[in-house]
Amino acid sequence: MKILVSGAGVAGLACARELGTRGHDITVVEHAPRLRVTGTPIDIRGDAIEAVERMGLLAEVRRHRVRMSESVRFVDADGTPVARIPMSEVSDSDDDIELLRGDLVRVLADALPAGVTLRFDDAVRSLGNVEGERGVDVLLASGHTGRYDLVIGADGQHSVVRDLLFGPEEKHLRHLGVYLALAALPDEPRTGGANLIHNVPGRMAGVFHYGGGAVAVFQFRSERPDLDRHDPEGQKRALREAFEGHRSWRIPELLAAAHADPDFFLTPAGQIHLPTWHLGRAALVGDAGYCAAYLSGRGTSLALTGARFLAEELERAGGDHALAFARYETRQRPYVDFAQDSVHGGRDRIVPATWEDIAARDEALRAAGAGEP
Repeated sequence: MKILVSGAGVAGLACARELGTRGHDITVVEHAPRLRVTGTPIDIRGDAIEAVERMGLLAEVRRHRVRMSESVRFVDADGTPVARIPMSEVSDSDDDIELLRGDLVRVLADALPAGVTLRFDDAVRSLGNVEGERGVDVLLASGHTGRYDLVIGADGQHSVVRDLLFGPEEKHLRHLGVYLALAALPDEPRTGGANLIHNVPGRMAGVFHYGGGAVAVFQFRSERPDLDRHDPEGQKRALREAFEGHRSWRIPELLAAAHADPDFFLTPAGQIHLPTWHLGRAALVGDAGYCAAYLSGRGTSLALTGARFLAEELERAGGDHALAFARYETRQRPYVDFAQDSVHGGRDRIVPATWEDIAARDEALRAAGAGEP
C-alpha cells in the first residue's frame, strides 16, 4: 500500500519502521525542518518493550538507557533532601527503560527501511475522499498533492490530521489542571547527577541534569486551559504569577532563568479522548489519537504499541483497512485506558496541593523507600 504518515516523532517513525518493513510504500511528512531530538527523558514500559524487541531495536535502545528518575530527591526550603521516589512507586517492572527522547528518535530514524521517504518543512493541509474507495487525496502545505491508500496521523497532541477528521482539538481535550515548564540552565554546575525537586503548595520547581546539560523544571496547578502556546511571553508571565510570593530554595533564581531563556517551553497536562481513532482510510496513532499526558509516564509506550498493533493488523487483514483499524483499536484501547487513568497519582506525587499534602507525601515516600532520602 501507498501510505502517508504525518509526523516524524516517536509515533510517526515507529509507524514508518513497522509499515515499511512489511513492504508498504511510506512517505513521512514533518512540519519541522529536521528531526526534533530535544526533550526530557521518556520511559518504555510493559508491552512496549516487546514491541521494541520485535523491531530488532531493543539492544540499541538499552545502550542509551539513563537512570534520571532514580536520582530524584525532594528537598526542603534549605535544599536538604527529605524524600526520594522509590522506583517501585513509578515503574511497572525492573525491565522498564528510561532514555532521552532524542536518543529514541535517532534509533528509530536510523532503522527506517531504505524505501521510506522523509519530507521536512511540510505538513498535511487537507484530506479529500477519506471515506472513498479510490484512496485519500492529500494536499500538503508545500502545494504538493498525492493520492494515498491510507493516511496515518502521528502528529502529536495538536494533530492536524485529527482536526481534519474529527474537528478542533477543543472538542476532545481534557485539561488536567497542571502545567509543565522547562528552561535551560547553561551555567549550572555538575552536582554528581542529583536531580532536585522543591515543593510549595500546588507548585514544584526543580533542577534536572540530563543529556550533558541542566534544565529548570516547573509544574504548577492551574485551571486555566487557555494559555496560548504561541505566546512565550504570556507563558512566562503566567509562570511568574503562579510562583508569586514564593522565594524558598532556588525559586527566584530559576524563574529568572526561565525569563531569560529564548527557548522557554510550557505545556499543559492534557488528554485527548476520542470514541474512535479511525475514519475511512485514515487512522491516528500516539498522542494524536489518545494523548495520556506526561503525568502518566506512558505516552512513548502507547506510541510504540500503537505502531506495532496497527502494522500487525494491516498485515493480518490482507489489505482490508477497515478490519485492520477496528482490530488495532480493540488491542490498543486497554493500554490507553490504563495510561489515561494513571495520571492522578503522578500529579499528587509531584505537585501536592497543600502543605499537609506535601508532608504526607514525604512521609509516605520515606516509608516506601525504606532508607535515607
